[in-house]
Amino acid sequence: MQETNDNYLDNHYIHKSNWLRAAVLGANDGILSTSSIAIGVAAASEFREPVILATLAGLVAGALSMAAGEYVSVSSQTDVEKSDIERERIELEEMPELELQRLAEIYEERGLKKETALLVAKELTAHDALGAHVRDELGINEISQANPLQAALASGAAFTVGGILPFLVTLLLPIENMEYYLYGLAILFLAFLGALAAQTGGSSILKAVLRVTFWGTIAMALTALVGHFFGVQLA
Repeated sequence: MQETNDNYLDNHYIHKSNWLRAAVLGANDGILSTSSIAIGVAAASEFREPVILATLAGLVAGALSMAAGEYVSVSSQTDVEKSDIERERIELEEMPELELQRLAEIYEERGLKKETALLVAKELTAHDALGAHVRDELGINEISQANPLQAALASGAAFTVGGILPFLVTLLLPIENMEYYLYGLAILFLAFLGALAAQTGGSSILKAVLRVTFWGTIAMALTALVGHFFGVQLA
């Protein structure tokens, strides 16, 4: 029976949402940001060294920024959740009857009969009052809670992995028409990442691929125009 329940849970994807979101966002930004920087500089310069230097600087700065931003964001979310949980604990101590009635109303709104809802609320309160209110009133559970350090490391590492790909392009491929090499390979990288994320998350692969390639194309095209414009102006 336990094995059946485990297999049932494995067929759902929501429990992967926190780390998947951070990893996909980081890798996508790594590919797109460093490719866009490299394309912009390549469009403005005929030499390899400035392209490599700008791409490497963008890779390092982007990875650190991504990790720091994710850490601050998730930490802020965690602080809010802890504050709400503490407020709920105080309310349970000061007005337990009102909190019991509130919990019963929640279950009643979800479709239970009034008597059944009150019975369920009483039993869950007797078992773990704070846990019941945190889960059903505040909507906080193990799935929705995120670990700041885990999210930061996942985002920074994913950005680095994504950013290394266009960086290798600037090192290994001919400088002539470099922006076209970068664009073509970046689109392939983004499409592969979108398909992988969609398959892992159980969503539409085609929709994910079209989404990342469309917005990736716009970002890199605009950056190339900026680089070309300033390259002409400097010349």
